[in-house]
Amino acid sequence: MFIQTEQTPNPATLKFLPGRTVLETGTANFADQASAARSPLATKLFGLDGVDGVFLGYDFVTVTKSNDHDWYALKPSILGAIMEAFTTGQPIMTPDTAEGANTPASTAADGDSDLVVQIKELIDTRVRPAVAQDGGDIVFHRFDEGVVYLEMHGSCSGCPSSTATLKSGIENMLRHYIPEVQEVRAI
Repeated sequence: MFIQTEQTPNPATLKFLPGRTVLETGTANFADQASAARSPLATKLFGLDGVDGVFLGYDFVTVTKSNDHDWYALKPSILGAIMEAFTTGQPIMTPDTAEGANTPASTAADGDSDLVVQIKELIDTRVRPAVAQDGGDIVFHRFDEGVVYLEMHGSCSGCPSSTATLKSGIENMLRHYIPEVQEVRAI
């Protein structure tokens, strides 16, 4: 098994591509060891000294390291943990949480206004695929009085360029298509 790695705009994260599907649907973001309990892979990664975050996407794993650790020393252990998970056939998510637990909040839901449905559709079709290329995800949280609140995961969380992405990219695009949008903020 060959696992590719890619740098992301966030120097504290690396994107690992195992060449296989990681999650069939949605994403999973783990900010600490306690939240990783529903994923054997994330639990194993958090067991490595220096791992501060794990994000699972369709075909990638993004790992965030602590500032006092070096990728040169940490990367082989991460590669080994990911390889072991796939070669032994252990589940990436526990069976009771694998279905539906990772459905993105930006998916249109019953009761959403037409405006919110449009915002979610633009985020799902134009924003999320682009940030997934960098090992992250941006998910709709809410729309309130002209402000769109988005939650950043994976390499987007804590990325130095995330503010520019929100303001220059996402905010401008949403304002272009939906005049009611006045601002975009991260939560």
